[in-house]
Amino acid sequence: MPVPSVSRRAFGALSALSAVAACAPASWAQAPGAAAGRITIAVGGQAVLYHLPLTIADRLGFFQAEGLDVAVRDFAGGAMALRAVHDGVAQVCSGAYEHTLRQQSRGQDYRAFVLQGRAPQQALGVSVRALPRYRGPADLRGRRIGVSALGSSTEVMATVLLARAGVDAREVSFVGVGTGASALAALRSGHIHALCHADPIMALLEHRGEVRLVSDLRTLNAAQEVFGGAMPASCLYAPQAFLQKEPLVAQALANAIVHALKWLQTAAPADLVKAVPASFLLGDRSVYLAAFSRVRETFSPNGLMPEDGPATALRALSQAYPDMAGARASLQRTYTNDLARKARQKFGV
Repeated sequence: MPVPSVSRRAFGALSALSAVAACAPASWAQAPGAAAGRITIAVGGQAVLYHLPLTIADRLGFFQAEGLDVAVRDFAGGAMALRAVHDGVAQVCSGAYEHTLRQQSRGQDYRAFVLQGRAPQQALGVSVRALPRYRGPADLRGRRIGVSALGSSTEVMATVLLARAGVDAREVSFVGVGTGASALAALRSGHIHALCHADPIMALLEHRGEVRLVSDLRTLNAAQEVFGGAMPASCLYAPQAFLQKEPLVAQALANAIVHALKWLQTAAPADLVKAVPASFLLGDRSVYLAAFSRVRETFSPNGLMPEDGPATALRALSQAYPDMAGARASLQRTYTNDLARKARQKFGV
């Protein structure tokens, strides 16, 4: 999937930052953000609740409090955010844990180092206008299903859900529709017949009677029922080479996310509305807050990967992607809890 290329000026800036970091004096060790220059985090659809801990850490200054200079760069979907890291446009990705598994099967070594969500927080809904006589998953054969971007977690979850219902992903057409207003417009215009996405998008469509939910993975119980175990979702992950080269930066990033997770455990609705950009509310504050209330339990309380999480995610991928079924995955190489444990001690969570 094409992503914005790095301009000559941007490439020069990144090269300069790398040179500065390489020559940085030892006294910078107390300020990891300064030592590494600006850290860019790529994210696919920051406005959805799936990435809320990242937004909180950024908006409330938790990254800055850890001595980091962080820039969050938003893309239309998780696959595009991953591509940005692969191409060197960003150093870290805020995205679905299953990307680390799929990249490992392709010979790429990525590792999650702090967990944000412990359920997919997504739902698959059928357009009431486009499919008024919908009776079951078989009716989706030959139809267009909207996802944030091809290859992103929304497509992965839609594929998993369809496979469980006996529908092969090759029998439908996935269409990248982005997030926010573009996703809403795609469904309302009839460009797609169904949509697999996160809140507040799905919550708004459901509230207005525009979709009929087919599958719902927005609660812990629902995820447990579908996947048979803890299903890790949003996390910060990065190439293993980055984690080895910048351990102080990685720890500071984990600290900031765990700080945000702690804040979310007790945040009042008014606090949340003040913290997020107004555009994230999609014009309906009450629906946004209701959606947050529903998914709140799915945010990790401490940033730690559940013990059974990686194996659960691999099983889910194997159901949807035949090439993953026989993969000899080294699950221990796709995540680490070391940084989250230290952050947990720091913030008492």
